[in-house]
Order: sequence, then C-alpha cells, then structure tokens
Amino acid sequence: MAVSDADIAFVKELFDGLGPLTHRKMMGGATFYCDGQVFAILSSGGEVYLKANGPFAEAMEAEGSRIFGMDGKTMGYWTLPDAALDDPELACDWARRALAALS
Repeated sequence: MAVSDADIAFVKELFDGLGPLTHRKMMGGATFYCDGQVFAILSSGGEVYLKANGPFAEAMEAEGSRIFGMDGKTMGYWTLPDAALDDPELACDWARRALAALS
C-alpha cells in the first residue's frame, strides 16, 4: 500500500510548526526534510517515524516508540509517540529534538 497525498498532507500539517518541509515519495512511503535534512519518514502503512539514535532513541523508546524495520533489518527511525499524533505542538517538539540530535 502506498501513501496518499492526504497522508503526506497530514504529516506536513503535523510538523507545520517547523517551517517549510519538503518530501519525497519512495518505496510506498515518503521521506520528509527540514532545511534539507531528513528527519522523518512515513511508512507505506501510514506510521510516522522520526530519525533517532543514541540518547534520543532511548528517550523515544521510553515513550513507547517502536523501531522501524524492513526485511528483518532495523533502521534508525522510531515511531512518533502516540500522544504526538493528535498534538502538532508536541509532534514539533519531538521533531525538533530529532533534528537537534542529528546536528
């Protein structure tokens, strides 16, 4: 199942507080960029993930986030905490932390 334009619009609206975002569809999902930096993906199943490793990944795991995996391999993306899916302010806070951890 591929993500729809409505799915992409939802993610862009969720992270609207970050400023202008760009995206690229790939492998049935989409990758999202802020200032040219990949920080999030939308899986083909409609789940929103943030790029995370180290202490930030640990913080996400403590919030109940799950790591993204494909073909038995895990990648450095964790699901956006459930509470943030309905709260753009909270979603942007998590996204800012993801972007800061990438710097």
